[in-house]
Amino acid sequence: MSYFAKVLDGKVLKVFVAEKEFFNTYIDDIPGEWIETMPNTYGNIHYNEDGSIDSKPAIRGNYACIGYIYDRENDVFYEPQPYPSWTLNKLTWLWDAPIDKPKDEKMYLWDESNKSWIEATI
Repeated sequence: MSYFAKVLDGKVLKVFVAEKEFFNTYIDDIPGEWIETMPNTYGNIHYNEDGSIDSKPAIRGNYACIGYIYDRENDVFYEPQPYPSWTLNKLTWLWDAPIDKPKDEKMYLWDESNKSWIEATI
């Protein structure tokens, strides 16, 4: 199977799965361009089904999802900026918080007003 993202003005509108040889027979009425994407690709790394790192090169940074951005110049997909203070890491094509998230078993949420991680309470 092959995976394709419909992109218009740099934004992913939908993702479609088809056998590559039959893909050209698929017709839709949504304007835009179909660009191939690869599942199991995240952070510019391609993973096997079991979650281990695959030796295949990552294609286009991340698997495309609806609402993602397609950067034609760098030929990558990445999610929209989650917070104004976060910066796009152009090695992983993921957004980095200004400070690292604590590495423990607790759950955290980003507090943009204080630019810090706060422990999530349930």
